[in-house]
Amino acid sequence: MSTTTPRPPEPSSLSIGDDARAMIERAREERITTVWDRLRAQQPQCGYCSLGVSCTNCAMGPCRIDPFGEGPQRGVCGADADIIVARNFGRSIAAGASAHSDHGRDILEVFAATADDETTGYEIRDEVKLQALAEELGITTDGRPAREIARDVADAMLEDFGTRKGAIGMIDRVPETRRERWRELGITPRGIDRENVEMLHRTHMGVDNDYTNILLHGLRTSLSDGWGGSLVATELSDVLFGVPEPVMSKVNLGVLDEAQVNIALHGHNPVLSDVIVQAAQDPELVAMAKEAGAEGINLVGLCCTGNELQMRKGVPMAGNHLMQELIIMTGALDAMVVDYQCIMPSVTDVAKCFHTEVISTADKARFPGATHISFDPHRGIEIGREIIRRGIEAYGNRNPERVRLTAQPVEMMAGFSVEAILGALGGTPEPLVDAIATGKIRGAVGVVGCNNPKVIHDGAHVALTRRLIENDILVLVTGCSAIANGKAGQMVPDAAELAGEGLREVCRSLGIPPVLHLGSCVDNTRIIVLAAALANHLGVDISQLPLAGAAPEWYSEKAVSIGAYVVASGISTVLGVQPPIFGSMNVVKLLAEDLDGVVGARFAVEPDPERAAVWIRRHLETKRAALGLPAYDLDTITAPVSAPAAAPSHV
Repeated sequence: MSTTTPRPPEPSSLSIGDDARAMIERAREERITTVWDRLRAQQPQCGYCSLGVSCTNCAMGPCRIDPFGEGPQRGVCGADADIIVARNFGRSIAAGASAHSDHGRDILEVFAATADDETTGYEIRDEVKLQALAEELGITTDGRPAREIARDVADAMLEDFGTRKGAIGMIDRVPETRRERWRELGITPRGIDRENVEMLHRTHMGVDNDYTNILLHGLRTSLSDGWGGSLVATELSDVLFGVPEPVMSKVNLGVLDEAQVNIALHGHNPVLSDVIVQAAQDPELVAMAKEAGAEGINLVGLCCTGNELQMRKGVPMAGNHLMQELIIMTGALDAMVVDYQCIMPSVTDVAKCFHTEVISTADKARFPGATHISFDPHRGIEIGREIIRRGIEAYGNRNPERVRLTAQPVEMMAGFSVEAILGALGGTPEPLVDAIATGKIRGAVGVVGCNNPKVIHDGAHVALTRRLIENDILVLVTGCSAIANGKAGQMVPDAAELAGEGLREVCRSLGIPPVLHLGSCVDNTRIIVLAAALANHLGVDISQLPLAGAAPEWYSEKAVSIGAYVVASGISTVLGVQPPIFGSMNVVKLLAEDLDGVVGARFAVEPDPERAAVWIRRHLETKRAALGLPAYDLDTITAPVSAPAAAPSHV
């Protein structure tokens, strides 16, 4: 009996972007494996792992719990489904928090070295923010030089990683009602590294076997990320590279230029990419590129390194997480420079099919097949120039007949830091509060997170955002969601026409889009800082505000930590991809229901962006009614009859 291999799904079922679809089609033509092909090859994925009921935490295992009750109900050590699911979820939070916090530590170390005048290419570019941080941390600033203040700020922040204090340094931004709730629950974050280490300790065999206790510490661990490590990364990036201000830029694969040396900066840490931008402007290197036959040097961004550069310098953005293989397939990319996080090991395999040189730079993130240039901030500019030279040399190997560029770039506006938003409002949140009170803006939602090949690429981000702004809900975006919405044309002032009447009026009056780009993944801290500022202004808790979070296409452990600290801060959050917790209905009930009575917020899981929009709208109107603001009848908030599917047919 013969069998036939099922035909791969059409590119149109994998991504909503024409630029992505064209490169997926090229991959099929040339038999180059992509992330979607590898996902198909993994089917069916392990059901035990999907439910979170498999455990490899010790060598007595691996163990799994039978979700149907017919097989094993306890692991070798005696752990049941509740314990195993909670352990796994807690470890995911710890891994995600560690990734963001280590990113923050890297920037902090460069900041400290810059304060000591030991780096090249770095300086204190925003002394106003430095002064504000110092005062917040109780550091004297009067009459002192910036570098001296910076040294003290660095010391104070370094202590937050392993502090012996009762709490990390910047949580005084949080409303007192929220901090009191954390104290009552015993989840005030004490130290960034401390909470991560304790999470791993608690989930070792024979330590914490109370799933509620494990998950509460998971919230504490995530708070050490959101109000600790990630916030350190955001704040010090602003001091070193400048506080972002609104800037026009462009996005999609059309930002590549066939006539120039194209270098993509990919990853998450702006410390490297900032000096590469400086090096690319070196007259000697520009002349070298022209001698090689190019018109110049064209830098483009991928993922959150790209977001950082776009926010501050307007560097065009080529794409998000699922675009990293596809950009190489254009045949026009000469070098891909990577640091760490969200970089697929497959990029070096795809690069072998073209002339692209992949250059790794972080000693903690090696990629077999890549050229490794160990980055040292003490020689930042020198290394930046070396990387640019390698890109120019790679350009000489480009085969013009292999170049396939079809996309036209789309304009987008980036650069909405908290300072920029408050500046646009006249220095106070009062106009935003008034717009929410009158109902011109029904509420605000952070639509954030990754891409996941289980979801149509960018489809859920764009559909959810469109439905929210149509209903007068201001949307704040970061990370992959920002890039998705930029490509869809929803992040320019003219996109106000897509918004409801009230939000449209506000956007027109301020000259802003209805979807605001707040930066990279670590910059989700800008969202919770803005929420805290609004709550403090009104004298209420964050959980009382008409706010919500959403991660419609998330995939990473970092997203688990983000979702946890957003919920622990009082903002309910909708996940579009099912987390591996459904092997324990007790854990599901705790996260999706009971947390509301504990921290005033909870998780929801809804893969359909149309239905997710309905859930969010109902949530916001409930919050409005509780504050005594005009609210819609919840029965009038329903999804369209023919809601589009959120997942491709092969999943």
